[in-house]
Amino acid sequence: MTESFLRGYEVSPWELRWHGMDVDALQRTESAFAVSNGHIGLRGTLEEAEPRGLPGTYLNGFYEQHDLPYAETGYGYPEEGQTVVNVTDGKVIRLLVEDEPLDMRYGQATDHDRVLDFRKGTLARDTVWSSPTGRRVRVKTERLVSFTQRAVAAIRYEVEPLDDDLQLVVQSDLLANEPVESDTRDPRVAAALESPLVGEYHHAEAYHAVLVHQTRKSGLRMAAAMDHKIDVSDGVRTHIEAEEDLARLTIAVDVPKGARLRITKFLAYGWSAQRSVPAVRAQVEAALAGARQTGWKGLLAEQKDFLDDFWQTSDIEIDGDPELQQAVRFALFHLLQAGARGETRALAGKGLTGPGYDGHAFWDTETFVLPVLTYSMPDAARDALRWRHSTLDKARERAAQLGLRGAAFPWRSINGAECSAYWPAGTAAFHVSADISDAVVRYLNATGDDEFMRTCGAELLLETARMWSSLGHFDRRGRFRIDGVTGPDEYSAVADNNVYTNLMARRNLFYAAEICGAHADVAAAFEVTEDEVAQWRAAAEAMLVPYDEDLGVHPQSEGFLEHDEWDFEATDPDFYPLLLNFPYFDLYRKQVVKQADLVLALHLCGDSFTPEEKARDFAYYEARTVRDSSLSAGTQAVVAAEVGHLDLAYDYLAEAALTDLHDVHNNVRNGLHLASLAGAWQGTVAGFGGLRDHGGRLTFAPRLPPQLRRIAFRLTFRGTRFQVEIDREGATYHVITGEPLELAHHGETFTVHSEPVRMPIPALDPGPAPAQPAGRAPARRRPKSS
Repeated sequence: MTESFLRGYEVSPWELRWHGMDVDALQRTESAFAVSNGHIGLRGTLEEAEPRGLPGTYLNGFYEQHDLPYAETGYGYPEEGQTVVNVTDGKVIRLLVEDEPLDMRYGQATDHDRVLDFRKGTLARDTVWSSPTGRRVRVKTERLVSFTQRAVAAIRYEVEPLDDDLQLVVQSDLLANEPVESDTRDPRVAAALESPLVGEYHHAEAYHAVLVHQTRKSGLRMAAAMDHKIDVSDGVRTHIEAEEDLARLTIAVDVPKGARLRITKFLAYGWSAQRSVPAVRAQVEAALAGARQTGWKGLLAEQKDFLDDFWQTSDIEIDGDPELQQAVRFALFHLLQAGARGETRALAGKGLTGPGYDGHAFWDTETFVLPVLTYSMPDAARDALRWRHSTLDKARERAAQLGLRGAAFPWRSINGAECSAYWPAGTAAFHVSADISDAVVRYLNATGDDEFMRTCGAELLLETARMWSSLGHFDRRGRFRIDGVTGPDEYSAVADNNVYTNLMARRNLFYAAEICGAHADVAAAFEVTEDEVAQWRAAAEAMLVPYDEDLGVHPQSEGFLEHDEWDFEATDPDFYPLLLNFPYFDLYRKQVVKQADLVLALHLCGDSFTPEEKARDFAYYEARTVRDSSLSAGTQAVVAAEVGHLDLAYDYLAEAALTDLHDVHNNVRNGLHLASLAGAWQGTVAGFGGLRDHGGRLTFAPRLPPQLRRIAFRLTFRGTRFQVEIDREGATYHVITGEPLELAHHGETFTVHSEPVRMPIPALDPGPAPAQPAGRAPARRRPKSS
């Protein structure tokens, strides 16, 4: 059963459906309806290409360079930016009905449904359209980007005359250098995106065409190819042509009432920074041959088998809130689409759903997205970390430029070079290096992947440890300080001893020392001496973690608690986000927090705090956090659940999970927020499930909010798939496949087998609910009845 809500999508557990045509909503639905496999991304534009919000076809890692603007230059400023390119569009299939183009702005769409199916892995569309002269057709389309054939996408396009025999003409295109309206205020970026592709080769014959292009400045080369299978009774005429930026197959046929024209369009994409025109052409033509051999039904079957396995490993069930159930599965599906076949490319903040953030990857990947993939699709997590490893040379160069040893990873990048022109939030955000090391350790603990440790993981850990050792220093009291850094909260820049940064650096140093101590051959291979390991241990043990005895809370950074308070009562609600309405210098000197920072430390480094400290810290920062970032709500959900504020945790979970479906930040046209989608998993599994993995040991402290009847989730650890099911009386654990596991439940260690183990949930008195800044409390969640 489905039920509609005012925002346009229908609520259903395994699909996202939009009924009816709303041209004004296209910009945001195109992001939600994007299909991807981590290598190719197709925004959910209509096949007819117009009307549209924002066209988009993306290849992971394919970008154009441009100069970065500075009013005044300075040493160490990055010189070049990188921007994702809208590559050759193969989605375009135009239809003319008795020479009238199907355009949803004209005539009448008496029926129109679009459905993103989380189990089939396809975007389907069913439209009944009457032309301005009254000719009616039913158009059914379905598209996929293959999870099993990395370079392949396919579209099934079907037209049926409903009243009369009709002449139908279809134009199937490969279109490069589509005009795209850019939101950027930087003219350099706009110039880079205007016709970024230079044609190098084009060819067409029969039903097949290929275009090869190269970017003007970054020098990357890409190929796009299409082929077709046409099913129609008889009398079809076709013509194919190709030029530099366009290849078009035209199909003309008379279709009687009751019959239909069916076209299957196979697409293949590839790119390289090194391969020649013949090589990239051969790559996509080979991929097309494979797709044709598999056929449409075969691609569908492969897609479903892939997703069946994913959901068996990763599904989350939520009883009591149907919309939240849909949103969580929507989040998991898009996280899968972003990471499944990335294969040593960056996992961008928007995935491949839109051009937001210029297509850059941030620390969001390692801190929010990779925990989801580590416990659901560990191979995808490994590949994302391999991308980081492939950029180590650039990270070393950056560290050397900044006068540091080891590797300093970028705040934002596509190819591994720093792209942030704002150094306080970019260069100074060194915590990204510890975030990467944290993801490495989590992956190694979850998989025992010795090969990855030796080829990638150990080097990432020790090179980032070298950076911390040179960035920090021992003060006159013997404490190890890390000064002049920016933590996750970008409203407090270039601060001393950010608690999150110091705790994550401490963990980084400790694990680098552990791995080199345990594997002498690894240490020798990277010229790590015993003295260096001893320095890392000494720094970790002496790490300064500020604490205010008077207030009984940890300062976000040293001196933060001495700052003036922000006047939230006098702040106009329309002036959020604050960074767009107030000068940064004013934000930097006040106790106002953009996104969870110290609270993130309570989650990821929770073994460094007592339960009482967590409760006090959470309440203090809850009153100062304005959530001007989509990264915040998921973390606040996790810690609110841990300290017992279950109603608040439920509200934050819903905010994170529905950020894109409700367009909370009014910017989903530029792509989905992957970290917020990951926050849906974090809020459910780490929040209400209480999952922690400190020291590589899985522990749970589940609690169920009163609004829900049941939560169940599945995880993979060391090759074992297991399920945790939480209800109002307790929690049940059981192994689905694999060996028994030792886990802990609210501090009690136990072994879980295939036979379910039932555990009680102890009571917790959380005390008074914390307050938020005036006007910044999350929306109270009131689930619709199921």
